[in-house]
Amino acid sequence: MFNFRSILKILQFLKLLIFLIFENLILLVFPPHKKTFAGEIVLITSSANGIGRQIALNFAPLGATLVLWDIDDEGNKETSRLAQKNGAKIVFVYHCDCSNREEVYEQADKVRKEVGDVTILINNAGMLLGEKFCDLSDADFEKMLRVNFFSQVWTCKAFLPAMMTCNRGHLVSIASAAGLLGAYRMSGYAGSKYATIGMMEALDSELYHAGKQGIKTTIICPYFINTKLSKGFQTQNHLLLPVYDAEYVANKIMDAIQKEKFYLIMPLSIRFFPFKIFLPRKMVLLFESYINITNSMDKAFGRKKKD
Repeated sequence: MFNFRSILKILQFLKLLIFLIFENLILLVFPPHKKTFAGEIVLITSSANGIGRQIALNFAPLGATLVLWDIDDEGNKETSRLAQKNGAKIVFVYHCDCSNREEVYEQADKVRKEVGDVTILINNAGMLLGEKFCDLSDADFEKMLRVNFFSQVWTCKAFLPAMMTCNRGHLVSIASAAGLLGAYRMSGYAGSKYATIGMMEALDSELYHAGKQGIKTTIICPYFINTKLSKGFQTQNHLLLPVYDAEYVANKIMDAIQKEKFYLIMPLSIRFFPFKIFLPRKMVLLFESYINITNSMDKAFGRKKKD
């Protein structure tokens, strides 16, 4: 039987729940002021092209110090040049293979010594091989996990302690819609993105219950974007599941960071993916057939050609 104390706890919980619902409704009508970035130290992984470069260009005129990590030195230098042309005053460029734990920690030490403590960490490094599960080699599977998931583990471990000390910072994780719905030829990629989303949700929970609400978390879950990562991907329904340009997605990511959103899920249709657990599995598979997901990866960049 419920005792009086249990009933009181339930009533208190419901009271807070109703308050939070109204708070969110009010914020929809009267959004909070966007945060500013003057004086922030922003580190972006995989910044030599695509979304990483576009995010850097968005930060450039806002007064932040940019720290660019990539294995493509020439591309990264070009991002630095474009960022400075776009208004960035201070840009640091580092060669870093984010799939290598020792290199991540080594470069993180250099950043702390040469630049300072990172206050906004944007984990953007990614790798996609659109192969069926049995065709994907163990080495490639492991590499996707290192690039897509473990790189974010290592960078968060490297830079989060300083954020916790001053209870201030922002962790931004570029995940994927594939982390919400595992699909055809996406076992390795989806597995790494599911892991990333789960880790970031758990990390946000840890920070909240440790009283570190000054550290914000934003998880980005877009559908495919027109970058080198997914070159050749063909959507079968442009209205329902469009392939976005990197510049458009970067603008949306910046808006999510400024508004301190926890999730950015795009397009709108992707927001229904988490409700798959309430649907019969055949309905999910029927949806995949409707959007012809089995043919979408036929010409995608990174696929190994078969005889």
